[in-house]
Amino acid sequence: MANAIKTCAVIGTGVIGAGWAGRFLAHGLDVVAWDPGPDAEAKLKASLENAWPALTRVGLAKGADLKRCRFVKTVEEAVKGADFVQESAPEVLELKIKLHAQIDAAARPDVIVGSSTSGLLPTDMQAKCRHPERLVVGHPFNPVYLLPLVEVLGGKKTAPASVDRACAFYQSIGMRPMRVKKEIEGFVADRLLEALWRESLHLINDGVATTADIDDAMRFGAGIRFSYMGQMMIYHIAGGDAGMHHFMKQFGPALKLPWTKLVAPELTEDLINKVADGTTAQAKGRTVKELERYRNDCIIEVMEAIARVKKKHGMSPED
Repeated sequence: MANAIKTCAVIGTGVIGAGWAGRFLAHGLDVVAWDPGPDAEAKLKASLENAWPALTRVGLAKGADLKRCRFVKTVEEAVKGADFVQESAPEVLELKIKLHAQIDAAARPDVIVGSSTSGLLPTDMQAKCRHPERLVVGHPFNPVYLLPLVEVLGGKKTAPASVDRACAFYQSIGMRPMRVKKEIEGFVADRLLEALWRESLHLINDGVATTADIDDAMRFGAGIRFSYMGQMMIYHIAGGDAGMHHFMKQFGPALKLPWTKLVAPELTEDLINKVADGTTAQAKGRTVKELERYRNDCIIEVMEAIARVKKKHGMSPED
């Protein structure tokens, strides 16, 4: 099925939708895009042009070309000839339900429809679909055109074969599909990130740290470790020769100490300004597009370095 896909419809061309378009194009696919926003076509073009140097560096598939992206005026026109549909509309359930009903009515019945939602349940989005069995969540991470992880799950009416087909397709375009074993709001990765985000806001709100302090704590500490080994394996090593069992026995009691505040602080104007002013200062006058190019180079360097070290240690890319 994955090899039969030649044209992808991208519904919604914001940061995530544009990222999908870039990944599809880089893998030699045609893209038909739609977004109702003002200047959406021009913004998509600018996003793709900004991403293309990074995609060129990691390697383009035969026939990959920005000119293979076409912007259309309606949802129906975008999906009617598509072999795969990826929806990346705003996180508003009512909007998603309406949009998926439109997509479902216009797309061929055998075409898989993936949603980039970061937390809404596929069961809810299926509410008005005639073919709910083909709707899946394919939740990526920004920038979609470089980061490989995509969380995949179906709703109560999704056919297991649709999840299989979606995973096969995502894998064929260089992604690492992770099947979420139960339908749950926020899925897996965003739930972990949400806990970190909430605690960061408390530290800023309480005057413990600035936005720069928090970013330094991550990028010069845990962030470096997380780039090559996840939290569970990091803690397994921290337990010494006895591994995780010893780590849990030694550090487990600390979990009962009131170190963290998982309930989010109130988003007062003062807190919002502290966070926004802090990150603006950190940018040092660089535009978002400039920061995206810097980020892209860093991601590629890290991924290439990890691949070299894995090879040195006899590990496969999947390890």
